[in-house]
Amino acid sequence: MLPDDVTGEELDVDARTELRTLPKELATKVARHLVMAGRLADEEPERAYKHARAARRLASRVGVVREAAGIAAYHAGEWAEALAELRAARRLSAGDVSYLPLMVDCERGLGRPERALDLIKSPEAKNLDPMGLVELRIVESGVRRDLGQYDAAVVTLQIPELRDRRLRPWSARLFYAYADALVEAERAEEASDWFARAAAADRDGETDAAERYAELEGLHIIDTEDGDVEDAGAENAGAEEIDTGEGSLEDGGDVVTEDEAAPGDEAAPGDVAAAEGAPATGIEFKAADPEVPETPDEDVPDVPAVFLEPKPADGEQPPHTG
Repeated sequence: MLPDDVTGEELDVDARTELRTLPKELATKVARHLVMAGRLADEEPERAYKHARAARRLASRVGVVREAAGIAAYHAGEWAEALAELRAARRLSAGDVSYLPLMVDCERGLGRPERALDLIKSPEAKNLDPMGLVELRIVESGVRRDLGQYDAAVVTLQIPELRDRRLRPWSARLFYAYADALVEAERAEEASDWFARAAAADRDGETDAAERYAELEGLHIIDTEDGDVEDAGAENAGAEEIDTGEGSLEDGGDVVTEDEAAPGDEAAPGDVAAAEGAPATGIEFKAADPEVPETPDEDVPDVPAVFLEPKPADGEQPPHTG
């Protein structure tokens, strides 16, 4: 069940420190299960959940173990189990609030939007870091949509981070969630623009923003990394294509990363409306270029061709004619 190449040392330092309260051999076994839970979380969430549960059975009083069990249950869609584990992790971790967005989403998954809103309004929510606050807003927007409050779902995401010109870790997810909310509010034109922005910000391809944009615009995406791109180009001659290379978030400008940004390079208040109306950038749409036959240069003079006979070598007589 546990691969030999997993030693437990792969776990981060803070997690290993928490496990030191356990006997050494037990701590190593728990750590190996936690490493596997993290490794399988995206591709095989059910197996990841099994490893997390195994770690929980061995060390149920360790906060990092309950946290891992809660997150694994969340990814596996076990909302009630995830909520219970994350609550336990909060108690064992002296009231850590970083799990709050996940807990809100669990309440949403259980079909309890009112309880989700109560958690969002709780005093603990104010203690979240910037990343946590953005995630909480994204989840709240989903809750509002569940309640049929589509305009409120859009307004919920109109936060300063939405108009930040610097590329942040949450930019792609925030832009995507905002575009999705606009679709539900039947504001397809604006949604198209924000899906384009999300695609430009999503450098790791974690979302399907480009596909959603293409769907709204009626475009075909041509994968230029595909070996059959030439055949695809022949079949779709004249079709428009989406170039999702790195682009800018503002019209005509470059995407500014957090490291490249100059101090004070933040959007002024009231820029949300202006940003919504701006054209999408970072995505270039180009029709296939028609083949243009080569034409002779009109400036070349029309002169007769002259053919010269080869010069005879020394001692060689030229052939006689006639």
